[in-house]
Amino acid sequence: MKRFALIIIFLSFLFSAYAQNSRSAFEPGEWLKFRMHYGPLNASYATLQVKNAKINDIPVYHVVGHGETTGFASWFFKVDDTYESYFDKEDGKPYRFIRKINEGGYTKDVEINFDHEKDKAVFNDKKNKKKLNFDLQDSIQDLISAFYFLRNNYEPEDLTKGEAIDLKMLYDDDGIFTFKLKYLGKETVRTKYGKVECLKFRPLVQSGRVFKEQESLSLWVSNDDNRIPIRIKADLAVGSIKADLDGYNGLKHQFKILMD
Repeated sequence: MKRFALIIIFLSFLFSAYAQNSRSAFEPGEWLKFRMHYGPLNASYATLQVKNAKINDIPVYHVVGHGETTGFASWFFKVDDTYESYFDKEDGKPYRFIRKINEGGYTKDVEINFDHEKDKAVFNDKKNKKKLNFDLQDSIQDLISAFYFLRNNYEPEDLTKGEAIDLKMLYDDDGIFTFKLKYLGKETVRTKYGKVECLKFRPLVQSGRVFKEQESLSLWVSNDDNRIPIRIKADLAVGSIKADLDGYNGLKHQFKILMD
């Protein structure tokens, strides 16, 4: 199993929600669980939970994402990753991003603090005792805050089949980059809950060490007011990964299941 396998889940979260009406798509208490398969193995689980918090007396959302390998997969490749984001309740801009990962002995302990008044971000690599400064750009997001920002800021009518949408991101010492997401249209997906109408997307990823090709990753998002990931598939340089929604709680809107 590739050491970056679980990050596919979190990357997919953020690219999954390019549609929402004027109502908020989520609220504190929302909890999502995903089951991840690597080939024939039930390899891992990942969760996302929305909470209330404050940053410098500013009310914010605090989202905690956690992923870990389970069962037989953990015997030969142990993963224990935690991602956290604190972002504004009004406009979704991030204030703090935390990334603590342990993937088969490869570890990171990173914190990014965003100062929007000074248009600066401080990247703190706690493991290597290194700090970097970045100049912020408009609508910057971290790996987790982007998912929730997009759920509240795009209409289905904004999406054009075959066209890509750009998003500015900062979550590692590589700096700010533009991620491209292609919309492929609507599809119905069979799940453990029944059939769900979805919007299908294809993030354009970098081919090579992890992904087989630039368009190796596909994801399906519920076409309702929640806009939650339903399924994620990726062809890796070695093997393939599939992740499905396995549990949920505290959704703000009704989860729509299609009747036969």
